[in-house]
Amino acid sequence: MRENADGTPTGFYDIVRLRERGKLKVYVGSAAGTGKTYRMLQEAHELRRRGVDVVIGFVETHQRAETEAQVGDLEHIPRQHIAYRSVMLEEMDIEALLRRHPQVALVDELAHTNVPGARHRKRWEDVLDLLDEGISVISAVNVQHLESLNEVIASTLGVTVRETVPDWVVASAAQVVNLDISAEDLRQRLREGRIYTTDKVDAALTNFFTEENLTTLRELALREVASSVDRAREEIVRREDAPRYAARTAERILVAMSSNPQYTARLLRRASRIAGRLNSDWYCVWVQTPGESANRIDSTVQRALVDNIQLAQSLGAEVVKLQGTQVAAEIVRFARERGVSLALVGQSQRSRWYRWWHDSVVRSLLHNTSGLDVLVVSLDERRQSGGSSGAVS
Repeated sequence: MRENADGTPTGFYDIVRLRERGKLKVYVGSAAGTGKTYRMLQEAHELRRRGVDVVIGFVETHQRAETEAQVGDLEHIPRQHIAYRSVMLEEMDIEALLRRHPQVALVDELAHTNVPGARHRKRWEDVLDLLDEGISVISAVNVQHLESLNEVIASTLGVTVRETVPDWVVASAAQVVNLDISAEDLRQRLREGRIYTTDKVDAALTNFFTEENLTTLRELALREVASSVDRAREEIVRREDAPRYAARTAERILVAMSSNPQYTARLLRRASRIAGRLNSDWYCVWVQTPGESANRIDSTVQRALVDNIQLAQSLGAEVVKLQGTQVAAEIVRFARERGVSLALVGQSQRSRWYRWWHDSVVRSLLHNTSGLDVLVVSLDERRQSGGSSGAVS
């Protein structure tokens, strides 16, 4: 990425100046206090000096003196006030921002859940509206809020993250920038009262802001941005060498989703991560057998199935429902027709006796003769980040 004399990136300025449709830039951090909002504001001042019409749509300073000072004289859109349970709460006024129609809007906390009564449930949906209207957006998110990492964060850090953003939203950004800081430096910022007020420091150091947790999050953030750089590099090569890539078939993957929903969410998140690293399209395929028709399937399983389908869509998958008696055969046929090269399946949770007497879907897929590679994903909760028991073609 090219830089100005003061070290600030110029790439987003070029994108804003030359492109008609709104473009997204996302600052990714490992945790609170890495400087995402501060850097957004700093870039806004730089863009304004270069003649770009930039406003603050929503910025959360968390009463941090350095961040509040960086706001300066930037124009900001007054917040919308929404009454909820007898309390008046503030949200970004998306309608006012659309009417103002700047070239660039700062919209903090991409994974934020809006108050009921707002235009959309999630802030990232507001951002999509801005982009569709030709307004470029600079936003920020902590890596633990990526939807596909939800299970990883829960198992490795013991933290349940309830506000998430679909990976495909971040993957669609024109630029993704990681604000890297070591665990010890971040902990020092915390001790100095630069992240939370002094009464919260000791609890934060003991619980979430441990060196182990911050190191894990830092590695995840670096990996996420590295994947983004790889996607951007491939897109540049594809544009510059179009004739050579014209004949290339993009690698595609699929997830074989069972109606048994117990581990499906974990499998879908793993698939989303793999698809992101491969920069590939992916499908969530469910084969409905006669025993799983709407009038025969258990209502609890049916509700969970709908939830998993919605999760797959939010993670960027194309959901496909097939019908048949031979699940593996239907999956292989679909893969052949759509040019899918890799299928992900969950490790069978059925008993050893059942697998001995009944040829499982996984076993059938592993022995397919169509050239389809199969990755069997471990769904053992005791494993921190999962793995595979085998991949064959």
